Amino acid sequence: MKVDFSRLERAFNPRVVVVVGDSRATNFEWIRGQKEFKGKLYSVHTNPATFEDIKALGVQNFTSLQDIPEPVDLAIVAVSRKAALAVLDDCIRKGVAAAHFFSAGFSETGTEEGRALERQLVARAEEANFHLIGPNCMGIFNPAAGIRQSEDQYTGAPGHVGFLSQSGSVAITFSMDAHHQGLDINKAVSYGNGIVLDSPDFMEFFGRDDGVRAIGMYVEGVKNGRRFFSVLRDVAARKPVVVWKGGRTEEGGRAIASHTGSLAVPQAVFDAALRQCGALQVTTIEELIDTLKALVFLRDVRGNRLAIAGGAGGQSVTSTDEFAEAGLRVPPLSQGSYDELATFFEVVGGSYRNPIDVAGPVRRDMRRVMGILAQDPNIDNLVFFAGTKPGRHIVPEQYQNTLDLLQSFRQKADKPVIAVISVHNENAEKETRDYMLKLQSAGILAYPSITRGAVALRNALRYFQRRR
Repeated sequence: MKVDFSRLERAFNPRVVVVVGDSRATNFEWIRGQKEFKGKLYSVHTNPATFEDIKALGVQNFTSLQDIPEPVDLAIVAVSRKAALAVLDDCIRKGVAAAHFFSAGFSETGTEEGRALERQLVARAEEANFHLIGPNCMGIFNPAAGIRQSEDQYTGAPGHVGFLSQSGSVAITFSMDAHHQGLDINKAVSYGNGIVLDSPDFMEFFGRDDGVRAIGMYVEGVKNGRRFFSVLRDVAARKPVVVWKGGRTEEGGRAIASHTGSLAVPQAVFDAALRQCGALQVTTIEELIDTLKALVFLRDVRGNRLAIAGGAGGQSVTSTDEFAEAGLRVPPLSQGSYDELATFFEVVGGSYRNPIDVAGPVRRDMRRVMGILAQDPNIDNLVFFAGTKPGRHIVPEQYQNTLDLLQSFRQKADKPVIAVISVHNENAEKETRDYMLKLQSAGILAYPSITRGAVALRNALRYFQRRR
């Protein structure tokens, strides 16, 4: 099938959306999920028992797609699998730009009936060149337009990430976890079985989108490996692509068929092809989020040498181990830096050689220390520990002091800066998140742990090295 990207543009940025067959049994989850939609929302339902319920939600219901008085950009289809083909025919006759089929029970069931129904959907869609998303998926998420896969998702200003996922639950979890980490979605899609529109189509669509600066992907299997990797190579040459592959183990591979009906790709083959295409591979949702954050916030990472500052002695030692184990270096500073440090440090050496232990009176001279690190030729990146002593709470002055300090470092040197937030009190999770989001709103990348910051910086370095 030839993909018409203008139709996908209409579907991802719709003016008119229709929900077909939403159910009282699920409390009309699809209609409720679109309550923040900025365009016109309609319902199509033939059961008179639901008409008043839909009207109470503030949505006009029709008994046929053909009765809707204007062009439809996106249909969200939530009917049973036996009714799916009839609804697809209605979408084709109406000229709907694209339809997301939440309906399940097709090839992923492993039954001949399910496979036969899926083949019928494919044949009809391809005959009409109809843009079908799914089935067995959660469809489109566009926070700026108010189109959601779940009522729990946020809406508002768009971020910079395009995300595609075979799994609906992963798509929703990623969007919400990333949002809490200060990484927002521009557009996302859960495409499920991908029987008509598949991962290469959405990759190519996001690759063309200037609002998408980086692409994340959760994929279990691919139907056309040659096309998948060809599109991936082309898109990864223009913007970062980070891939989380499900089914890496023999056991996970067996689970794929019953989830989306996909064929698993041998892991060694997949790994080698990803490297050749210039994409990054991750193994957890946290690593996916953290890596995309680094690629969005950091313009470039030129080397693996870093200075660590702001922590106490033990924290400095353990953090050095973690960054080194991630493949990064924490080298001695240049002699010129030590000579300058000696003018106001009583002791130069030991824990001051890098990491920089700034406990006690040295903390008053931290801006001066930062100026030295900014100019040191042995240092490519800065990692700064920001937080509190155990039991203490973050106060506004502390955030502002940290921000001023890190911004002054960036003004003196074009070197990447990462803050690692360390809070230990009864409200630690919320205070860590708030501190992190405040720093990131001012352009300072922040992570809630040493491990996450180290892995993200390593992955970003790999990406920029490959691009160069």
